[in-house]
Amino acid sequence: MPKKIFSQVGEKEVTRAIVQEFSKQFLEYVESDCIIIGGGPSGLMAGKELAKEGHKVLIVERNNYLGGGFWIGGYLMNKITVREPAQEVLIELGVPFVKAVDGLYVADGPHACSKLIAAACDAGVKFANMSIFDDVVLREENRVAGAVINWTPIKALPREITCVDPVALEAKLLIDATGHDACVVKVLEERGLIKTKGFGAMWVERSEDLLVEHTGVAHPGLIVIGMAVSTTYGLPRMGPTFGGMLLSGIRGAEVAKKLLASD
Repeated sequence: MPKKIFSQVGEKEVTRAIVQEFSKQFLEYVESDCIIIGGGPSGLMAGKELAKEGHKVLIVERNNYLGGGFWIGGYLMNKITVREPAQEVLIELGVPFVKAVDGLYVADGPHACSKLIAAACDAGVKFANMSIFDDVVLREENRVAGAVINWTPIKALPREITCVDPVALEAKLLIDATGHDACVVKVLEERGLIKTKGFGAMWVERSEDLLVEHTGVAHPGLIVIGMAVSTTYGLPRMGPTFGGMLLSGIRGAEVAKKLLASD
């Protein structure tokens, strides 16, 4: 008999552990201070900043991974760039970087992304992976008060085979961090509650400043951050530089903290 290395735990204990801990977290986060739709760099940054202040934050991410395009930078080359002063975020996260030219810095995408994810987890952010945003919860005067979600694979099932109703989560605030898709904003637009302009052509020198400047409340109960800001307000689209998204996440968290404090 080979010497046993691992403890005597079987399949039923493994399954019970997974179901028990998932259910416990899901029940707890059916109601949150803030639900962030989208686990890219802006969403992760906003979640980290809110959670470290003690706020209950859930990030809903449609993929089985977090970080969005932050892993691979531009054109499938895994270097990410940030313009000054966003290198201060890299320093805070402990991400090594080099100077390309004055005011422009380069870091490894996998290193930067994994550090940001870890920082969000360490701050206390919880995640619902493989979960897709389906709709909003509205209350008096059409204030956004939560998100309707479903499992991502459900979307791949032919409509004629099955219909699986989604579930709803309540929150004091919702943050749209879904990139140029602006999924939450688009749902409000379908109901005639908001009008988007669609993102403009790429112009890095202008897009990042405008992105941070326009980050904030787009509708009662809804804050827009990251590339979703460009789509909402018709700003130049983001290029392969990530400082704007990181600082937009910080700005969005600042706005959320003020609203939560006054709630």
